[in-house]
Amino acid sequence: MRRIREAGAIVLAKSNMAEFAFSPYETVNSILPGYTKNPYALDRVTAGSSGGTAAAVAANFGEVGLGTDTGNSIRGPSSHQALVGIRSRGVFLAERLRKNVQEIEGGAAPPFGVVDITLYRDDLDRGVQNPVVKGTDIPFAVDGRRILLVDDVLYTGRTVRAAMDALVDFGRPQSIQLAVLVDRGHRELPIRADYVGKNLPTSRREQVQVRLAEADGVDEVLIEVLKG
Repeated sequence: MRRIREAGAIVLAKSNMAEFAFSPYETVNSILPGYTKNPYALDRVTAGSSGGTAAAVAANFGEVGLGTDTGNSIRGPSSHQALVGIRSRGVFLAERLRKNVQEIEGGAAPPFGVVDITLYRDDLDRGVQNPVVKGTDIPFAVDGRRILLVDDVLYTGRTVRAAMDALVDFGRPQSIQLAVLVDRGHRELPIRADYVGKNLPTSRREQVQVRLAEADGVDEVLIEVLKG
């Protein structure tokens, strides 16, 4: 290949590719045997029929590639990620992030889900009466996907722990990252956020209230002193 390129030849090629890729590891082959793999991780697929273009460039077979996106062929890496909001205000924040990602990247919005932690709380056997379950909705395959978990306030870490327990009941994600609007400290579990809007030092006698336009008609963060 090197000698052909040095001679000035222009090489046009098409390898046998998968037709559809549902995760970084799962694909459906074409009718021909074999398919092109990710040059940097041979245990992964190339995200669909046009993924061969990226694979060829990555393997230094060419400097420029051309592909079309009819599913997730070009958007393979981003389409293997997803946003999941923790009920309730985490859902609104995740929806905002999803819209921003779509506006920046163009094309289809990343997969989106909602997780309800009610039945995964660690205090259900400690006197919490009549828990209200609003439901979890994860309309995509969790296995092998990079998931960004979104919530409004990070406090003890117990809500996030419960949300992760709920997620893994749907499959084994490649990774879970956490984005929060406010981190108020006072962790009781070894959990930290990867993305924080505002670090807000508080005392345990204070309560942080996040109000969002979708639910409250206004965007604001309030600190209230608990009585008693």
